[in-house]
Amino acid sequence: MKALSVSLGLFLEVIRIIAIFGLLGALFSTVVSKTYNEIGVNLTHTGWWCYFGILVLIFVIYRNKLQFSGWYNGKGREKLTKIVTKLLISCSIIMILIPGINEVIHKL
Repeated sequence: MKALSVSLGLFLEVIRIIAIFGLLGALFSTVVSKTYNEIGVNLTHTGWWCYFGILVLIFVIYRNKLQFSGWYNGKGREKLTKIVTKLLISCSIIMILIPGINEVIHKL
């Protein structure tokens, strides 16, 4: 019976992760896309950098905050180290800014 409970908790957590990444990803990408459209940056060729950066940012948010409020209580539930958190957040911000930087470089 306990194995069934663990399996169900794991299944529900996977569904929760997909929903979190989908909803937060849609929200963040909409904000970034609208912001870049307002300042005249075309995301056709370099927009994937933004979306990958957003996914990295959501991963950090999930690992450091959201994983502790879910259904799964098994092994591997620990926060990212401070150094890894700072590195991933820095990389995601740089990836989100790449289309804007690319646009500025091409206008020069």
